Amino acid sequence: MKKIFMLAIATIITFNVFAQDSFIVISKQDMKLRRYSLTGNVLEEYPIACGRNYGNKKKRGDNKTPEGVFTIQQIQNASTWTHDFGDGKGQIKGAYGHYFVRLKTGFQGIGIHGTHAPESIGTRATEGCIRLRNEDLLKLIKNLQPSMVVIITTSKEDSKVE
Repeated sequence: MKKIFMLAIATIITFNVFAQDSFIVISKQDMKLRRYSLTGNVLEEYPIACGRNYGNKKKRGDNKTPEGVFTIQQIQNASTWTHDFGDGKGQIKGAYGHYFVRLKTGFQGIGIHGTHAPESIGTRATEGCIRLRNEDLLKLIKNLQPSMVVIITTSKEDSKVE
């Protein structure tokens, strides 16, 4: 944890985002999203779902969650958005919950969002995004802001994939 904390602080200094009072760490190993204070205390913790395929994201459509140090690009109201998961059910209203927290990862369309399928939380179920239960996202969103640091860490299984 000390290594991750030092990485977050270094990123905050590099990007000169001192208005932040916290940062996010998403662990693909623990399947948890945690918001930390700048002193290293856990402020919030929520279970997640992440990319259905193991490994670090390499290209669009690979269904992998990217790993590394990112920032929040924008927070969007997604309450009217729909998505077709390609499962024959067509467009699903509420697929993203109330908000889509767009991350600056180098890949289009990667973010933290709610879900229409809360039973997927704790599993590898997404196309690459980080999924939260809607009620957890509503709590978390109050403490997020653009430019906030988000670190996504690997798992043992992810690190075995090239």
